[in-house]
Amino acid sequence: MITEIFSSVVSWYMEHINYGTITLLMAIESSFIPFPSEVIIPPAAWKAAQGDLNVYLVFFFSTLGSLIGALFNYYFALFFGRKIVYQLAESRFGKMMLLSRSGVEKAEAYFVRHGKSSTLIGRLVPGIRQLISLPAGLAKMNLKSFLLYTLIGSAVWNAILTVLGYSLYSQKALLDTYYTELSYGLLVLGVCFGIYLVYHFKKKHE
Repeated sequence: MITEIFSSVVSWYMEHINYGTITLLMAIESSFIPFPSEVIIPPAAWKAAQGDLNVYLVFFFSTLGSLIGALFNYYFALFFGRKIVYQLAESRFGKMMLLSRSGVEKAEAYFVRHGKSSTLIGRLVPGIRQLISLPAGLAKMNLKSFLLYTLIGSAVWNAILTVLGYSLYSQKALLDTYYTELSYGLLVLGVCFGIYLVYHFKKKHE
């Protein structure tokens, strides 16, 4: 089920890459819903190199989406508190979203250890990136500071992915030749990620 949904989203996105879909999926990626930014930004940057989109706007809207998702996590934790956050992490839905009590605890410990800067550095750390906004909300971190550090961290990560995607255009002839194969390759990656989600979810229930 998860595999099919993920594959469908990737397939749909490849056919509807625009600033709106970039913002939407990056907001999802930046919340606690697992969706890799590596599947979102590079294809959009590649289309920008082809002239279909503006590369600066790809970067802007991907970063905007990251902020929206981070703010969702921040306010969710701020309003509902630690008890609800941990109940969500331990719920069936939370486990489907790859949340876990240990993961949230890890993010909280990281936040306590690094303070405000964790919302910047944490955006670059796998396994922490999507969750670091939760402890910021739980700690009632100053909103302006949260936005500033989150913006910088998200911008750095998104810039890296944008440059990588855009630089692929230097291999335009090769990419044009194997466009179909590459499209299927992305779908295969999506299926593999979906299988990982299913495996991780089932493992949590063993």
